[in-house]
Amino acid sequence: MTDLAPFHIAFPVHDLAAARHFYGTVLGCPEGRSSAEWIDFNLYGHQIVAHHVAAPASVAGHNPVDGHDVPVPHFGVVLPPAEWQALAERLRAHGVAFVIEPHTRFAGEAGEQSTMFFHDPSGNALEFKAFADLGQLFAK
Repeated sequence: MTDLAPFHIAFPVHDLAAARHFYGTVLGCPEGRSSAEWIDFNLYGHQIVAHHVAAPASVAGHNPVDGHDVPVPHFGVVLPPAEWQALAERLRAHGVAFVIEPHTRFAGEAGEQSTMFFHDPSGNALEFKAFADLGQLFAK
């Protein structure tokens, strides 16, 4: 796989202090610039920005995938398997409640992957994945 360009995503949070703790302490994201209304974080080389909003702009939904109700929208990162496992253990140590527990989906099929879903304190859904064969990232 070639080098990927970092992505940028801005997302709403209702409490910047809670976001700072969750993304900075629980997920271990280095903090970048910030103001009274937003905070930049480095999520595995990607720029994510928590913006304070009074109320969420949209209603979340679900989509069935491999026997689970996947929260939509969501965002996250594809990690090497060892980093994915370490993150799962870190989240458990911090008492993070999983929406979908860490597990392997599509076992034995093209696109087999380890995945986990959880929410941040503002209810934003995150998914982190790992592929034993990164070439299967876009498997059909």
